[in-house]
Amino acid sequence: MELTSKNPMLDAAEPRQTGVIAYLRRRSVYDWIFLALVAGGDAYVLNRFGQNMTYYVQLIFLGATTTLLLLGWGWTALKNLALVVAALSLLGIWSYQGPGGTPLLARGEQDFLLKFFLSSQTAIVWMAFLFFLSTATYWVGMFTGSAGEQRDARGWQTNFAQSFASRLAWVGVTMALVGTMMRWYESYLIGADVGHIPLSNLYEVFVLFSWLTTTLYLYLERRYRTRSMGAFAMLVVSAAVGFLLWYSMVRDAYAIQPLVPALQSWWMKLHVPANFIGYGSFAIAAMVGFAYLVKAHAQQTVWWKLAPLWLIGFVMFFEPLVFRQGGISEYWGVFAGISALAVAGILRGRRSIAARLPTLEVLDDVMYKSIAIGFTFFTIATILGAMWAAEAWGGYWSWDPKETWALIVWLNYAAWLHMRLIKGLRGQVAAWWALTGLLVTTFAFLGVNMFLSGLHSYGKL
Repeated sequence: MELTSKNPMLDAAEPRQTGVIAYLRRRSVYDWIFLALVAGGDAYVLNRFGQNMTYYVQLIFLGATTTLLLLGWGWTALKNLALVVAALSLLGIWSYQGPGGTPLLARGEQDFLLKFFLSSQTAIVWMAFLFFLSTATYWVGMFTGSAGEQRDARGWQTNFAQSFASRLAWVGVTMALVGTMMRWYESYLIGADVGHIPLSNLYEVFVLFSWLTTTLYLYLERRYRTRSMGAFAMLVVSAAVGFLLWYSMVRDAYAIQPLVPALQSWWMKLHVPANFIGYGSFAIAAMVGFAYLVKAHAQQTVWWKLAPLWLIGFVMFFEPLVFRQGGISEYWGVFAGISALAVAGILRGRRSIAARLPTLEVLDDVMYKSIAIGFTFFTIATILGAMWAAEAWGGYWSWDPKETWALIVWLNYAAWLHMRLIKGLRGQVAAWWALTGLLVTTFAFLGVNMFLSGLHSYGKL
């Protein structure tokens, strides 16, 4: 005779409990060590700095570390990344200690490790170099090794150059995060009233965009066991890094400045990261859409039929139209020239590239998942932004140019997903839409700051 509980709610909860227990039993020793380190770090930070953190900031901090723990349990590379970044950041903080244990900002120019590796500015320059190098190496892999879907015993596409490029991308993400953590620490060395999380200006959010987009791509790379998409995905990261270097040169943007009053809020710690997960996902979708179109047109021999693809590729890589007294600056003239040559080279070698790309079905699926992830987080960011606006300016929505263009971006991708899920949108139309969507997103992210003004003018070029 089968024994069952008289309470059906307990019966329904039992399988869920069993699932949790089974999940915990599958955790490795490394997972539990990671848990102990995260919990110990949380306890230290709250004990040492908790009195200076509001209740909401404490919740955000614990939520972030819990999310890191759960993601790390599912992705070993992320555990490795977190531990290496923590170790290097602590080494950098220790290197700033002067005589008697007093931290000195001047040691950034005196200590060897800080000067050449670990200070925020140096680490971010290393990030830029590594992302450029990773992009170039991914493209070397496009024209070397065997073509086709040859895979190793673990199911990965086999290509030494692209495997090395992936590792360079991971090191670039590491240096970006170290640079971010050190910039955060350095802001407090300047003054307690200056210290803030580095998410407050174009320089800082371009660093955020670069490493977030790369990490999102590396997740998709792991999910689909193919690295050939990296050649396209890393192009948009290199474009962002190119803008970051230009912006640093012309505006001394790397200098740490106090927060403007509108940004002195715990909402920033939620709104900005969610927004840039959206931006990064949309950028990856666009670049995968570009790869889709290249593969779909691989056998096309009529050049004039490739002209639209060439043109939109040029416009996309020529991201911000930077003018100087009515004329284009030399930096962006060179950038546009290199971009045009890159797009022309891609179209010229499209048959060889297409042979190394995943199938059209895989590219289509990656494009869809990227937009779905991006739309989810962009929606969350928009809601958080409205709540922040209500607290800062007294209203949820004011039709500020930034808000208006955020709505346009949201509607664009909402329509894309609607057509995908309801009408079965697939193929080249979906790829073109994702690609042109990047232009809309870029204007919302950057163009509004360049050409329009409003309540978000603190991010103006």
